[in-house]
Amino acid sequence: MEEIVKRPWGTYQTILRGETYQVKKIVVYPNSQLSLQSHNHRAEQWVIVEGEGTVTLGDKELKLKKGDNVSIAVKEKHRMSNFTNSEVVFIEVQNGDYLGEDDIIRYEDIYGRK
Repeated sequence: MEEIVKRPWGTYQTILRGETYQVKKIVVYPNSQLSLQSHNHRAEQWVIVEGEGTVTLGDKELKLKKGDNVSIAVKEKHRMSNFTNSEVVFIEVQNGDYLGEDDIIRYEDIYGRK
């Protein structure tokens, strides 16, 4: 496993990587959220393993708890928000022809990132 990467909203850690896939463990701190974003080169599958989160998927909001999952298509706007007082932990499986961190298009970010 790779080192834990810290972000304003929590942490992520790559736990498995191949040429066209990557698996990450993502922790979202209480009352935090990822940016509203999309990706041009990858689809994602999220599986909640701890806590409860609110996922923005296109124009829908889904409340997910442990054991729930969601599929995110290439170019689909998405975000994980944690409006609770406990961490949300989910496993993210990325599939695509390019998996770099620079394949993030941010639309909204409460931390001021572009």
